[in-house]
Amino acid sequence: MNIRAKECCCKHDKNFYDFTVKSQDGKDKNLSDFKGKVVLVVNTASKCGFTPQYAELETLYKKYNDKGFEILDLPCNQFGGQSPESDAETTSFCQLNYGTTFPQMKKVEVNGTNEIPLYKWLKSKFSFGGFDKSHRIGTILDSRLRETNPDYEKSSDIMWNFTKFLIDREGNVVARFEPTTDMQIVEENIKKFL
Repeated sequence: MNIRAKECCCKHDKNFYDFTVKSQDGKDKNLSDFKGKVVLVVNTASKCGFTPQYAELETLYKKYNDKGFEILDLPCNQFGGQSPESDAETTSFCQLNYGTTFPQMKKVEVNGTNEIPLYKWLKSKFSFGGFDKSHRIGTILDSRLRETNPDYEKSSDIMWNFTKFLIDREGNVVARFEPTTDMQIVEENIKKFL
């Protein structure tokens, strides 16, 4: 199974509320605005084999938002160039095709020299958990990534679009889900922290 959970670090460690991201209008979005909420952080793309997960994310959002659940949608074009359009075009696409109502932030980078500080922190808490090889895309991703780096599984990097991190009501990272993780498993874990 490719879900990982671990105990939170010491009190002096940063938490989710210490970070900001950019909203689509370019303004800072303080993640402290999510205090007391359970948050699913997702790097998304509009032209990916996992893009239909937008519908499942919207279902979760509608089902649990009034119980204190939020989604932090961070589009990213680092994996196969699968989110090439502008921020506004991405949002329009998601609303028209998947009925999304949760807000999208500005496009980000999640790996490399331009990765945003939030992702550096998230990855320091949970390394890559492995792809579910029974998922139709899991073996394809494994094969593709292994060609360029035979030891890719030992990294904490984000390996593909729709990797998810679950944040509890105190701002701690409590789980990482790879894109091949069944969304039912994601939902079960969300419910534990609501």
